[in-house]
Amino acid sequence: MSVEHYENFPVASWLCPPALRPAVRAIYWFARTADDIADEGDAPAQARQAMLRAYRDDLGKAAASQPGSGRWPGVFEPLAIAIAKYRLPPPLLAALLDAFEEDTRHAGYADRAALLGYCSRSANPVGRLLLHLHGIADPTLLRQSDAVCSALQLINFWQDLSLDVPRGRDYVPRSDAQAHATTPAQCLRAPDASASRALVRDLCTWARELMHEGAPIAWAVPGRVGWELRLVVQGGLRILAKIEAMDFASFARRPRLHAVDHLMIGVRALTTRPPLPTQARPA
Repeated sequence: MSVEHYENFPVASWLCPPALRPAVRAIYWFARTADDIADEGDAPAQARQAMLRAYRDDLGKAAASQPGSGRWPGVFEPLAIAIAKYRLPPPLLAALLDAFEEDTRHAGYADRAALLGYCSRSANPVGRLLLHLHGIADPTLLRQSDAVCSALQLINFWQDLSLDVPRGRDYVPRSDAQAHATTPAQCLRAPDASASRALVRDLCTWARELMHEGAPIAWAVPGRVGWELRLVVQGGLRILAKIEAMDFASFARRPRLHAVDHLMIGVRALTTRPPLPTQARPA
């Protein structure tokens, strides 16, 4: 059985060792369900926040091998098994809930550092959980995983500008928009304006640099997980290439991957050589 990608990480794919797939699925459904609580339906923010608090309480019960509320048995029963079997760090799971709760109070981000802070809760914990399942705890690889996960989160934002901004989900750092003397709302009204395209170009350059910073992890870890990471890296870079091919008009429409793109991702995952070492981004 294969599970679709949740935002920015691969789950239970055919490259994942079969023994780990139940744990990966458990992490997936934990994150997917919490994201739906925060983002789906018509419930007001206060109701979503209350439900996320109950969800967090059930996470604590699962981590302590105690019975929960029973509201989400398909989530916390398998997650409790995975936590016990692999000693999954509960703070990483809780960090995801911090990000989802932040989504219910979404007020935008002042600068890139603030947005990366969000990514450190919404994306990076997933990469670290998957590395934990594979027994990988090297600090350099964890930092590279964070860079890849944050890059994938940013790429998801920049491909979805035409969808997110009308819904009030503005992830463009205000400092970047100000540097181009525009706002996301103005870009949405005039997606072909030079300022709109230049803003997206700069944001995509940032995401690409972050992806290249983390890419060495795909060659540093062995076996199936390494190949999975190579596909993830190339998939993110391919979406950036699609945005560039649109002349950075993602305020107008969302780029999509087609069969030929998936073929190119596979080919590049097979043929791309390990990147040369680069100086790490300051912490």
